[in-house]
Amino acid sequence: MDNLFSHAASDAAESPEPAAADGLDPVVCTVIVPGAVARAFVGFTEHTHLWWPLGEHSVFGAGSYVEFEENLVLESADDGRTAIWGSIDDWQPPLSFHASWHPGSSAVWSTELRVAFRAVEEGTELRLVHSGWEGAEDPAATRAEYAAGWGGVLDRFVRFMGGAGA
Repeated sequence: MDNLFSHAASDAAESPEPAAADGLDPVVCTVIVPGAVARAFVGFTEHTHLWWPLGEHSVFGAGSYVEFEENLVLESADDGRTAIWGSIDDWQPPLSFHASWHPGSSAVWSTELRVAFRAVEEGTELRLVHSGWEGAEDPAATRAEYAAGWGGVLDRFVRFMGGAGA
């Protein structure tokens, strides 16, 4: 299986974060969506199946279904197979969530994903910070794949929420 984020190029803004212990910076993407914080949080977490680009970034491909279910981010194939993408360990609606992130693989090795929402003049800012590359077989390549993929994923979210997108 290819890495979940092995395709689309990133157009989302990246801002500096302190370097991790492995020397690789977190991937940081920030986008603005129209509307209130609670609306953006619900759009991201309860309607993921409507905007996530499953044809490009999934375990089972187009036709599968992704959802936040209890403390998991879960993808289900039309034949009943499931893949856990992550385990949510901090859930603070409508402001943020944090998950160990391991789409399509066991949780023996995972990265860390934090998504935070805050009100701004234009609507809601979503800030995604993805870190924890040190356990990957090739940490730099894994980070690069996610850096390239998150922009396209978040652009789909922006357009779903009524924003102009990239």
